[in-house]
Amino acid sequence: MNNRSSYLVVGPTASGKSDFAHRLAKKIGAVIINCDSVQVYSGIENISASPFAGRSITDEIDGVPYKLFSVLPLSEQISVADYMDLARREYSAALRAARPVIFVGGTGYYANAILNGISPMPDIDAATRQRAREMVENDIDAARKLLAPDFAATDPQRVARALEVFLQTGHHLAEFQSASRTGAVAGDARKILINPPAEILRARIAARIPEMISGGAIAEAENIIRNGLDASRAIGAVQLCRYLRGEISRDVCVQDWTTKTNQYAKRQRTWFRTQFTADLEICHAPTDEDVAAVAMTD
Repeated sequence: MNNRSSYLVVGPTASGKSDFAHRLAKKIGAVIINCDSVQVYSGIENISASPFAGRSITDEIDGVPYKLFSVLPLSEQISVADYMDLARREYSAALRAARPVIFVGGTGYYANAILNGISPMPDIDAATRQRAREMVENDIDAARKLLAPDFAATDPQRVARALEVFLQTGHHLAEFQSASRTGAVAGDARKILINPPAEILRARIAARIPEMISGGAIAEAENIIRNGLDASRAIGAVQLCRYLRGEISRDVCVQDWTTKTNQYAKRQRTWFRTQFTADLEICHAPTDEDVAAVAMTD
């Protein structure tokens, strides 16, 4: 009989990890907690391939409790420390209810924080945070030149985070990250990596982007434009907004969105290969047999 208290299900985008986590949760009566830095935002459920795409935002799907999905507006920012506070609260509530927890997502630094905690970080004042965001929005390449030579991230949110730390303190983010980590939420979680071959991911990405567009992504991008929100939080939002503004064609929008998503998936696969040690790696699109095997272990 399965009596483990927590699982961490990770993998690159389009790997099938969300569906696997849902099916596992149904089997073992678990609560699902989001571990994705994009799906935490509301209003981009289709663009972010959230489990709530095409659904009303509620506390559950098909009887499975879902936590920390679509809980913040795009106008707000969330740090890893903020996320950890939220995740710890939901994790503790689930344990008090005697329910196992499945963290699921593709954000490596969230997964790492859940398992290992985070290093102490400096407080950033609002003016510095805003200045960093504006610098990244105006010229992300120029902003990256202010950062440490080995800073590898390219997505705007992580660049802005590193830049605001540098502007506030004069020290690079890596100097703080190298300090001892504390505050792990579920350090004993069973780590499951859903990692199909790259060709399967490419095919799934190519198939789902047109479905996302027809399923509501256009309306989400229109809302971003209408309210002056930050499109850079999610791959696809930038491309859709450019298409809606008449800057690119629909075909170019889809092509660029597909390319950027494949590039992101490749970065995720690299991170999980080099920075993550799974207890179980599923190297194919997960099946009911995989779910049943995990549900019967521990």
